[in-house]
Amino acid sequence: MDPERLLLIVEDDDAFARTLVRSFERRGYRVLRAACLDDIRRLLEANRPGYAVVDLKLAAGDSGLACVQHLHGFDAAMLIVVLTGYASIATAVEAIKLGACHYLAKPANTDDIEAAFARGAGDAEVELTERTSSIKTLEWERIHETLAETGFNISETARRLGMHRRTLARKLEKQRVK
Repeated sequence: MDPERLLLIVEDDDAFARTLVRSFERRGYRVLRAACLDDIRRLLEANRPGYAVVDLKLAAGDSGLACVQHLHGFDAAMLIVVLTGYASIATAVEAIKLGACHYLAKPANTDDIEAAFARGAGDAEVELTERTSSIKTLEWERIHETLAETGFNISETARRLGMHRRTLARKLEKQRVK
């Protein structure tokens, strides 16, 4: 099959991965699926995908950024889109530096991903927004990211953030994590 229509999906959430696989197959792609960096290495021995969709946080302890780096090293022409539920400027910058062509926050659908593949190059005409993130938003994003890193362990999250456990619990009570 033409490598231009061969897609690798690196996603550890089975339900979301199955949905993406079915959707891309209906659009004429041949889809390979990996859940970790070892799966990627194994699949690349016999395949040369032209596209990849990589989740930023993988359950196996692998980083999506390490996967992006490996895929870009394998084929610098591969179009790689990073998907994440934990979007941050820092990880977006690193993903692009490591070889991703785009970075999308979940929930993203097949249309969004295909549009990102089509916009492989940057767009200097994109509108600049005046909106800046508030301190509260940045704080909440950092709390949520650390919660996810610790498996939603409040005591460990509070320790890593350098705050008292009760203070963190009050903040979480005000803005529940879903």
